[in-house]
Amino acid sequence: MNTNSQTLHHQQPAQGRPELNKKSGIFTKILFFSVLLAGLMFTVFSLSNDMTEAGSTSKTWLPFLLLGLALLIALGFEFVNGFHDTANAVATVIYTHALPANVAVVWSGFFNFLGVMASSGAVAFGIISLLPVELILQVGSGAGFAMVFALLIAAILWNLGTWLLGLPASSSHTLIGSIIGVGVANALMHGRDGTSGVDWAQASKVGYSLLLSPLVGFIAAGLVLLTLRAVIKNRELFREPKGNKPPPPWIRGLLILTCTGVSFAHGSNDGQKGMGLIMLILVGTVPMAYALNRTMPADQAVQFSAVAQVTQDALVKAAPDAAPAKPLDTLSTYIRTKEVTPALLPALAAVTGSIGNQVRGYGSLSLVPADAVANVRNDMYLASEAIRLIDKNQSIILDEDAKTNLMAFKKEMDKATKFIPLWVKIAVAIALGLGTMVGWKRIVVTVGERIGKTHLTYAQGASAETVAMLTIGAADMYGLPVSTTQVLSSGVAGTMAANKSGLQMSTIRNLLMAWVLTLPMAMLLSGSLYWLFAHFV
Repeated sequence: MNTNSQTLHHQQPAQGRPELNKKSGIFTKILFFSVLLAGLMFTVFSLSNDMTEAGSTSKTWLPFLLLGLALLIALGFEFVNGFHDTANAVATVIYTHALPANVAVVWSGFFNFLGVMASSGAVAFGIISLLPVELILQVGSGAGFAMVFALLIAAILWNLGTWLLGLPASSSHTLIGSIIGVGVANALMHGRDGTSGVDWAQASKVGYSLLLSPLVGFIAAGLVLLTLRAVIKNRELFREPKGNKPPPPWIRGLLILTCTGVSFAHGSNDGQKGMGLIMLILVGTVPMAYALNRTMPADQAVQFSAVAQVTQDALVKAAPDAAPAKPLDTLSTYIRTKEVTPALLPALAAVTGSIGNQVRGYGSLSLVPADAVANVRNDMYLASEAIRLIDKNQSIILDEDAKTNLMAFKKEMDKATKFIPLWVKIAVAIALGLGTMVGWKRIVVTVGERIGKTHLTYAQGASAETVAMLTIGAADMYGLPVSTTQVLSSGVAGTMAANKSGLQMSTIRNLLMAWVLTLPMAMLLSGSLYWLFAHFV
């Protein structure tokens, strides 16, 4: 046991510590493995059924082997994410004795599951847009598989490393770093400047949310605690728990409610990262089944084609020049470099017209032939990303009607390409939920014992959890990935500072070091792995 822990235990009576070593009963173990097995069987059945209905075939077993391996790694990332991040949600209810540890982790796991199932998908595709465009378009190639394996394995390795040290580092931060590392490595391997391999505007947006969220957690949780102290006169709320006695019913209910909210919000936000990567894997390996939303009603194809025609007309009116010989290359270059050229709008008009004609000709997305699915999907992806960037570019002057038409067409394309099948949500929800029930103790001890110098009070736990719940929920509404770890642990630190309880500075330094090192280390790991895999996959 380290010095910090010894100091805390000297200050904190042994009878005040929660019971963290209670073994799971045989029924719990049977239930855990039954749900795990059922989830794997359901995933295999759903995947096989979708591929059969779509008529997906392959002359070799290799793509399916790579698909299975990639899916296992992606679900493994979510499993590790569960016990790495969600321990933060249960630390406060455990250390205030609101719930026994074994009950708390099962409760949190269940609401993580529900959070994933209720998620919107906005975060999932926001993460994907950080990846290099050429790898997204060729994700089923060797380089595409190298990208997926590299970023997922790098994220898992860093998460496991920080977990072994008991450091609540951010899984979101880790995954973003891994994605950036792959982008930089891919650009350097193709003789380009490393900075050209990443959508830095999108990365900056994500970076700001990850940077600001712990500051919000620290300041807001401290303010909530001070507000509670000024408003509520019951001093029991602000005292350390007495022995292992549960708190009064109303305080206990508040703590359980906030733990539930954080768990649900974590599932809703973090679960989407795995979903986005799984969809990328599926699109690359079995495009016939997953590149286009085959469940879209046939009558929407008419609306799609009409919107495409109106959009093309608006673009031609705004930029009547002839389209370049290779309009898709023009859009791809623009997405990668963000450099506006006179050929951009004519190229977008040509691609828009081509997409509309293809959908009109096939009559329905479900009728697009196997050899054309990947191309139709890639055309839509390029057009959608180009429109997203054009909408933010102040140097491109378009009238309001043209802008409205562009965004309407983008919405139609996103319906066709940015979808998440129910079985993917269920698989990720099970992985994240079950992961919550494993390996949580290390991070729980750090949050509950090693941030402040005194035992966590009821008010501190409720303040930190409430702020984390609201911050993560708000980020999910705006499609921003934030770190449950950073928000919650900084919230606990904020309440300790506001309460003048004192902070264990060695732990704070370790937390800050983990947060600072996560991005560069994840980039280095994923970039190195991508270079290695690209030469062998």
